[in-house]
Amino acid sequence: MKPKILSTLPGYTAAMLRTDVLAGITVAMVALPLSIAIAIASGAEPATGLTTAIIGGFLISALGGSRVQIGGPTGAFIVVVYGVIAEHGHDGLVLATLMAGAILLIAGALRAGNLVRHIPEPVIHGFTIGIAIIIATSQIRDLLGLTTEDLPGEFLDKIAVLWQARDTLSAPALMTGLGTMILIVALRRAAPRYPGLIVAVGAASAAVALWHLPVDTLGARYGALPATLPTPALPDISLARLTELLPSALVIAFLAGVESLLSASVADRMIGGRYRPNAEVIAGGAANIGSALFGGLPATGAIARTATNVRAGGLTPVAGMVHALTILIVMLLAAPLAGYLAMPALAGLLILTAWNMAEPQKWRGYMALPRADLALLLLTLVLTVLADLTVAIGTGVALGLALRLRRRNVPPADWDTPHR
Repeated sequence: MKPKILSTLPGYTAAMLRTDVLAGITVAMVALPLSIAIAIASGAEPATGLTTAIIGGFLISALGGSRVQIGGPTGAFIVVVYGVIAEHGHDGLVLATLMAGAILLIAGALRAGNLVRHIPEPVIHGFTIGIAIIIATSQIRDLLGLTTEDLPGEFLDKIAVLWQARDTLSAPALMTGLGTMILIVALRRAAPRYPGLIVAVGAASAAVALWHLPVDTLGARYGALPATLPTPALPDISLARLTELLPSALVIAFLAGVESLLSASVADRMIGGRYRPNAEVIAGGAANIGSALFGGLPATGAIARTATNVRAGGLTPVAGMVHALTILIVMLLAAPLAGYLAMPALAGLLILTAWNMAEPQKWRGYMALPRADLALLLLTLVLTVLADLTVAIGTGVALGLALRLRRRNVPPADWDTPHR
């Protein structure tokens, strides 16, 4: 449960600091456009994504159990956050995130971090692909520049509305979005150690501004970003609201815990390290409480940004803390520039993020799974897309654990019918 930073600071050198600072700045340039895009896709104000990356990202690095974990808002939360905001408003999301943070603190204190290994992998893969599908479809409107009313939350209704608006397709918006995606992929292959996301989104947005293309921008839709962090405040708390938001808080806590531990595990394989799961869960709890107090989104370890940190040479949690402070400095000094970001460019960025989340390179391997595991993966995927994330996770975990017990050939219980 001891934060990893306390183990890495003894013997910390100036050379290590230089390496961590460069890695942190590199990751910040990746996290900046992504945090804004995730907030917009979640139905929140763009600034909440930056707030989450700053507050949540700093606390996850400072208190976590991984040397290289990078925290902040992630695509996995888009679906649940969008639903909570639509039903309970942003204040409801803040309270649910605050509750989720408290749940994670309790789970970490009870040393529940090791329980993640018992979640069936087909369930994780199923709801991850399902979330990726929902994220991608939510960005089609901005990628194509379609003129529609607010998109409905239900997947099939959303597809119907997008299809009805197909005649409003904007060629400049489509070219901006596709150009951004092509540039991101090209830069990722040519220079994987460098922040290609900010370069691609910035270049596409600059082209829109210089050529006066009829493309929607962040500033035109949402106004100017604030140049400071919001004042910390508690949401409206009552027993009725706590009860009403408990299911959402449990889902947020579950996703935050699972994604953070999976991300730390991936990082360990990349650096040959050994993370501390319970410290990671406690850090997630503190990060979500901190983010909620500043009006931010749920925060967790981000696999893509953590991998970027490793590739950029990050050595200790200092790199993650520098990443958060860099975003804060950019927010303080250059917030007005964010208004020029083109919405199709951000949509293209999120669609590529969804594609990477789905991990298409593993699909062939899924086809070779035992039929029961493949059926569990597909069921979780379908329930995530067409029903509800809570239902998908609950059903998937229950069926997965039942399958695991069945395969172990657990003998029937030796018990007698009680006397009545």
